[in-house]
Amino acid sequence: MDCRTGAIWDERYLAYDFGDHPLNPVRLDLTIRLARELGVLDRLDVTAPVPADEVQLLTVHDADYLAAVRRASDDPTFSGFGLGTSDDPVFPGMYEASALVAGGSAQAALRMWNGEVDHAVNIAGGLHHAMQGYASGFCIFNDVVLAIRTLLAAGAKKVAYVDIDVHHGDGVQAAFYDDPRVLTISLHQDPRTLFPGTGLASEIGSGTAEGTAVNVALPPGTDDVGWLRAFRAVVPSAVRAFGPDVLVTQCGCDTHHEDPLANLELTVDGQRTAITELHRLAHEITGGKWVAFGGGGYGLIRCVPRTWTHLLAEATGRTVPADAAIPPGWIEHLRSRGVRGELPATMGERPVPEVRAWEPGGEGWLDGAIGATRRAVFPLLGLDPDDPRD
Repeated sequence: MDCRTGAIWDERYLAYDFGDHPLNPVRLDLTIRLARELGVLDRLDVTAPVPADEVQLLTVHDADYLAAVRRASDDPTFSGFGLGTSDDPVFPGMYEASALVAGGSAQAALRMWNGEVDHAVNIAGGLHHAMQGYASGFCIFNDVVLAIRTLLAAGAKKVAYVDIDVHHGDGVQAAFYDDPRVLTISLHQDPRTLFPGTGLASEIGSGTAEGTAVNVALPPGTDDVGWLRAFRAVVPSAVRAFGPDVLVTQCGCDTHHEDPLANLELTVDGQRTAITELHRLAHEITGGKWVAFGGGGYGLIRCVPRTWTHLLAEATGRTVPADAAIPPGWIEHLRSRGVRGELPATMGERPVPEVRAWEPGGEGWLDGAIGATRRAVFPLLGLDPDDPRD
């Protein structure tokens, strides 16, 4: 199935650079290089991002916070509003670089909604931790919130957001916690063991939006089989019951077993499977209206470029096989940059084993976490938490 797919990309994205920091923009450069070498980029309608203007950013952030980011862009000693920390150090041009990422995500949403493309991808986006009035977790402006608000303003009645980053999508949840038009689903490492410390099953939304915040808190060590069991036990049923007009996904790949900042054990193949299932869900429920973003991912060479190249390829409807060889040109580029050691040879790591479906009453932390989420929100969505068919 070929899909008309747009990507928002420009090398100016590489200016979102905290310096000596886990969020290294080389991960974006290496992804685009790999996608180009494999011919994936040729199948995408690529457009350059346009920075979000102040009017757009004020739909997400407070005016005094925007002013603080402007000051930080010119003052390397600035601190406050979550800026000037080890997570979010200031850098020259911070405001402009952040506005470009946010604008790119809003642009992706509009291109899809206006029918220019079926799906739209912004791998530089997915900065889901930024809050209304402060920076958090490597995120300055919350491009995801801007994209969803852009969709709502353009006419979408309901938006479903699914976040598969290893960290809870707290900034997006906070923005829509009392908004019944937006379903936020986050699968993440248990917040008792990882930043940002939120995302328990008991966080379900407020007021008329009760049941529209869905959180699956996964135990450290969860692998492909366990993660996919949790995903399949919660995400499809919740999205179907909500009935959105569009699916927005944050496809952070810091769930990888080699990621230095977290403790899940997924492979590139497990992440690729999740992306495939999100794509299918979009076609089943929203008529194919799908906007996808990047997010976290700190395995700069062995994980991010492969997983996000799979994301770009999946969005076109023509996937890259897991056993496809890594192109020699990509390897040569890394060697020319002084990268030594073992590099990935193929686009996958190992086949995903058969996944056992969740059943009520299962023992262990993982199945208990799935059950807790279903009990917390499924009745509010008109679903039976103890019926595996729901």
